[in-house]
Amino acid sequence: MGVVFVISGPAGVGKTTLCDRLIGEFSDKVKRIVTVTTRKPRTGEVNGQDYHFLSKDEFLERVNQGAFIEYECVHDNFYGTLKETVISEIEDPEGGDLLLNIDVNGASSLKQFAETNHSLKGVVFSVFVNPSSMEQLRERLRNRGSDDSAEIEKRLKTAGAEIERIDHFDFVLPSGDREQDYEKLREFYQECSSSSQSED
Repeated sequence: MGVVFVISGPAGVGKTTLCDRLIGEFSDKVKRIVTVTTRKPRTGEVNGQDYHFLSKDEFLERVNQGAFIEYECVHDNFYGTLKETVISEIEDPEGGDLLLNIDVNGASSLKQFAETNHSLKGVVFSVFVNPSSMEQLRERLRNRGSDDSAEIEKRLKTAGAEIERIDHFDFVLPSGDREQDYEKLREFYQECSSSSQSED
C-alpha cells in the first residue's frame, strides 16, 4: 500500500519544482496525481500531464455528480481532485506512492475525506511549503512572469490567509534555498513512505 503525499503552500513558493524533483528522483515508486482545472494552460503545459483542463461548465457538471474529493475556486478558476483517480491508484497493488500538488483548502478537504475512506485512512501526509517572507514570495511571483502586478498582489493576499492555516499540516517546510528545501522534503517523504512499507 502506498502513501498519498500532498504538497501545498502559496502560489509561487516553488511547489511545482519540488514535485518535479521528487518525481524525477523516485520515478520508480512515485506517481503524480493529475488534478483538474478550468484555468487556461500556461506555455508548455500539456493536457492530461500537467492538469486535466476542463471548461467551467464541464467542471461544475462533475461537481454535481459528486466526482471530486475536493475542489476550490481560486482566483476565478476552479481546481479539483477526482475521487476515482486517487482511489483507483492507491488501491492498485502495483501503484506505489501518489504525489499531489494542491492548495491549502484542498489539502484540508483531502485529509477530512481520508478520515472516512478506508483506502486512504492513515496514508495521507501533508506538507506546507512556507515562504521565508512575503517579499521573497513577491519576487518569485514576479520572476515567474505569468502574472501582472494586480494578480501578484491578489495572490499575496491569498498567501497571507493560507499561512494562517499552517497548523493543519503534518510537516512545515520553511522555504529558503531551493537545494535545502528539496533535501528536507525528500527526507520527510522517505520517512512517510517507509513507515507505510513497514506496516505491510
